[in-house]
Amino acid sequence: MPDLRPFRALRYDTRVVPWADVLAPPYDVVGEEERAELVARHPANAIAVELPVAPDGRDPYEHAARLLARWERDGVLVRDPAPTLTVYRMSYAAPNGGARATTGVLGALRLEAPGEGDILLHEATLPKAKTDRLRLLQAVEGNTSPVWGLSLCSGLSTLLDVEERPAASARVDGVLHEAWVLSPPRVAAIREAVATAPIVLADGHHRWETALSHAATLRASEGAGPWDFVLGYVVELAPEQLDLGPIHRVVPGTVPTADVLDALARAFVLEPLPDPLAGQVAPHGAGDVERLVRRAQELGGPIALGRNGAVFLGSKPAVDADAAAGADPEDIPDLDTARLAGALPEEVGAALVFCNSAAEVARALQADPGATALLVRPVPVPLVAEVAARRVRMPPKSTFFRPKPRTGVVFRPFAGPEPAPGGAA
Repeated sequence: MPDLRPFRALRYDTRVVPWADVLAPPYDVVGEEERAELVARHPANAIAVELPVAPDGRDPYEHAARLLARWERDGVLVRDPAPTLTVYRMSYAAPNGGARATTGVLGALRLEAPGEGDILLHEATLPKAKTDRLRLLQAVEGNTSPVWGLSLCSGLSTLLDVEERPAASARVDGVLHEAWVLSPPRVAAIREAVATAPIVLADGHHRWETALSHAATLRASEGAGPWDFVLGYVVELAPEQLDLGPIHRVVPGTVPTADVLDALARAFVLEPLPDPLAGQVAPHGAGDVERLVRRAQELGGPIALGRNGAVFLGSKPAVDADAAAGADPEDIPDLDTARLAGALPEEVGAALVFCNSAAEVARALQADPGATALLVRPVPVPLVAEVAARRVRMPPKSTFFRPKPRTGVVFRPFAGPEPAPGGAA
């Protein structure tokens, strides 16, 4: 069963630096411009180590390691005197306008190879990011950001319900982030609860697989050690705890929209939409795209949006569509991204641009008016667990859990022994 352990966290001293100025979004949603803005906000912003850029052309990953060491030496970061778990809560407005909070626990989660334990992976990965994450892991010798796991145990949210004043708090981009350092009695109860049920990996598949590879290498030469764990953020898998959004696809204009639709006809019934957008000359605005995203939800399937308008991609009978796409109907989940992945030629799939919002799609179409956007519906939360339990994976970039845990809530250095199961150092 999952093994979540306390560790001596390295965390920002909020008496020295404002927490809001040093937290950062996940590395894979930060572009060059936003990275520069974050570092300008505070030189010790976590993005400086999560997406390192070294001066004078030096190795950026070694630069990240030097930064962490300097920040601790200068008192910007402080290390917990004893192993701890950290409750981390994100409070925000739900899509329907109501208040919602995602509450989880940050700890050291034991690594397990896919198919060999109770950490279930639901999504395939792309190779590029894993190389980058491995070099950072090797240089820093620790975890700078967490993977996100969804626990199937019941009652974890209740155990994480804290009323005392948080140790750190900041409102960033409309989300209230709060952290509490837990006392030993609560640590034991939380660890016991997490150990009772599998964990579905919601986000951080690249970091998980990278950590597995890194641990295997070190075990061969060094034996067991802290590298057998990874920084994990564990949240109870419950719809009220989670907000799951879509990740849309954009096919570059180098592939004509007509060719894209021909390929999609293998797995979908193409139905041009009687919509004001039909025949409208690109580029389309964010409002147009958002309206079509809502239409996709209403119609029950993805929508292709090109230069000359929108086409609904209706479902073919599952067996026929899977056979046309060359997929085994027992293996492919019945969701938009899987159908698209099965229908599009491999070279088109490799060129896709992924967008987490209607605004991003609109910008992509404005930059490349000949492109074709594929607007998909979000994956239902229960289906994430179902796919993982079947030991199959959705295509890359199928799920977008939001809001994203910020980088910098805690860092997990490898230095020092991993605590014993009971929580002793």
